[in-house]
Amino acid sequence: MTTVGVLGYGRFGSALCRLLADAGMAVRAYDPAARVPSEHAVASFEALSRGADFVAMAVPVPEMHAALAALRPHVSASQIVFDVGSVKLQPVEAMSEVLGAAVPWCGTHPLFGPVSLALAERPLRVVLCPAPGHAHAAARVRALYEQIGCDVIEQSAESHDRVMAYTHALTFFVAKGMMDAGAGAEVPFAPPSFQAISRTIETVRSDAGHLFAAIARDNPFASDARKHLVAALGEIDRALDAQVEGTQSAREPGGADAARFAIPDLGARSPELRQTREHIDSVDREIVRLLAQRAQLQQGAAQAKAALGAPVLDAAREAEMLAARRAWAAEGRLDPDGVADVFHAVLRMSRRSQRP
Repeated sequence: MTTVGVLGYGRFGSALCRLLADAGMAVRAYDPAARVPSEHAVASFEALSRGADFVAMAVPVPEMHAALAALRPHVSASQIVFDVGSVKLQPVEAMSEVLGAAVPWCGTHPLFGPVSLALAERPLRVVLCPAPGHAHAAARVRALYEQIGCDVIEQSAESHDRVMAYTHALTFFVAKGMMDAGAGAEVPFAPPSFQAISRTIETVRSDAGHLFAAIARDNPFASDARKHLVAALGEIDRALDAQVEGTQSAREPGGADAARFAIPDLGARSPELRQTREHIDSVDREIVRLLAQRAQLQQGAAQAKAALGAPVLDAAREAEMLAARRAWAAEGRLDPDGVADVFHAVLRMSRRSQRP
């Protein structure tokens, strides 16, 4: 049985313990500042690490170096240490300095939290940042996360933090600003655009202030991201004020300021996104080609049914097909309900084509 020691039993540490235990692993936890349930509680760093296959560092990023230093005398080359911080450069630097080549380690960032788990959101995703010289450790940590139902995305620590600065950190920053401005209050009606933002605000509110402070302070790229956003908003604000005070021609759709208020297509700003969209279009084109091929086969089935005097609808056959496609979806780590919905639509199209 896999044994995991979790250092830190805060909001995420406790959630991680439950996930690991639900997957059939032996879990122990140590946190001198929190009450740990008796089934997981140990009383020291030594007890936490003794015989553990993995030690997960679920401590705040500013405390990471000190916690690793306290743990170091009790871990060996036969064990693997990984962190679960929302930023990666600082924890990776700390693990490199304290554990180095002697103890296998890697960085991770689970892209979910207690709220996501409580809502049973799936799939769960994790960013994995392998350590140079510890490829085996990264492979084993990947397998550990996959065992608890996670999709794993591999990135460098720097790439992770740059992406998180313009996504995670900015989302919290905008949501905090809107809360402070009173935009998160309940309203009797709201357009869909605000409803989406409102859900984000509630998620940020649920994730607690310490996480907002951590991702805003500890991500080395967050400050630049915030300043770019504030500068962009200032430009838009000034342009809107100028347009309000300007002439009618300046306010017309084709006026001189029209470009300032255009919402650019994301594909035009990101070659990677444009390329991915092109690949998606190619895949969709192939799906349509296969649907046409399936329709031809269905015509053959319709002719055979007509010769037998059989009805167009074969409920037992359709139920059998949907059950098989659900199973295929599960094997491919897709949502079985979503795939079943697709095939319900395909079957409706097939029935229509078979009717005279």
